[in-house]
Amino acid sequence: QVQLVESGGGMVQPGGFLRLSCTASGSFFSRANIDWYRQAPGHQREWVAGITADGFIAYADSAKGRFTISRNHAKNTVYLQADSLQPEDTAVYYCQHGLSTGQGTQVTISS
Repeated sequence: QVQLVESGGGMVQPGGFLRLSCTASGSFFSRANIDWYRQAPGHQREWVAGITADGFIAYADSAKGRFTISRNHAKNTVYLQADSLQPEDTAVYYCQHGLSTGQGTQVTISS
């Protein structure tokens, strides 16, 4: 069974940064493509970034230049480094593999 656990969220001021983590259980991780999504109140879930098992990376336009996705196979973890955060980045951030997703981690940008 695939289990994903997100962490690293919090509240920061505009211009701040956070590093989100997505830790997976199971032996599938080395072969897994992992995506980050986010959902703000009253908005649909939005894809943010993705990384394949081979390390191919893609970003949404809203994330390009500010967010960096990476993975550590030894730790079964995918990271999302989020820099230059703005109030519009406020959302619950989720990682997803196939149909499996975690509980999310809240990111709040406020002065």
